[in-house]
Amino acid sequence: MRLCAWYLYGEKHRGYALNPVANFHLQNGSVLWRINWMGDSSPRGIGASCGMMVNYRYFLEETASNSALYLGSKQVKASEQVLALVSQFQQNSKL
Repeated sequence: MRLCAWYLYGEKHRGYALNPVANFHLQNGSVLWRINWMGDSSPRGIGASCGMMVNYRYFLEETASNSALYLGSKQVKASEQVLALVSQFQQNSKL
């Protein structure tokens, strides 16, 4: 879960999210909201993402500002759950 959070939040290509689905949602003003352990336990889900699934949440009154922040400053808006996982990853990582 920590590694998944870091991948979605911290891994970048030219400053933007490395994951194309994350990049799409963040460009459109979403918040990286929740990571779900075994959210997709189908054989395809296990093979593609170890069963993890992510939710992006759109707060309509914030989408324009979130999009501008991401596109301009390359800052990802994320929930406390995701930020806590990112912090745990950073504390324990040797990367």
